[in-house]
Amino acid sequence: MKRFLSSALAALIGIGGLSITTVTSSAADLGTYRDDSGICGERWVLNKISNRFSYQVRHVPHLPQVRIDDFYSIHQHRYLPAQDDRPIGRRYCGAKVALSDGHSRDIWYLIEEGLGFAGVGDNVEFCVSGFDRWHVYNGRCRILR
Repeated sequence: MKRFLSSALAALIGIGGLSITTVTSSAADLGTYRDDSGICGERWVLNKISNRFSYQVRHVPHLPQVRIDDFYSIHQHRYLPAQDDRPIGRRYCGAKVALSDGHSRDIWYLIEEGLGFAGVGDNVEFCVSGFDRWHVYNGRCRILR
């Protein structure tokens, strides 16, 4: 019973936005240039990508220690709305990212509607070209294109 109550309390705190999080500066906080890209260019999406990319380069062996400095040429290239045979709406987005090492790379990302924590909010999956070391997105980010 204690375990259930602890889990329920944790879920309520997460849903209610009462959780304490560390605030870090990212490209999306620094006045990132955005095209008229709708949800693909929203601050929360770009922040999530920047933070998760930072985690990825620190924890995956043999990746260069870089960060995303800027997003540009943001666009949505496909939208699959939720339907009876496909209950999850998906937006496929692409952009270019400027990295802290001076290089620019393609980034492809997917926003899945309603798949956030405990089913609240949206989930974001992303792939930066050249940083999918384990081919999670099938080489050169093909799955997210």
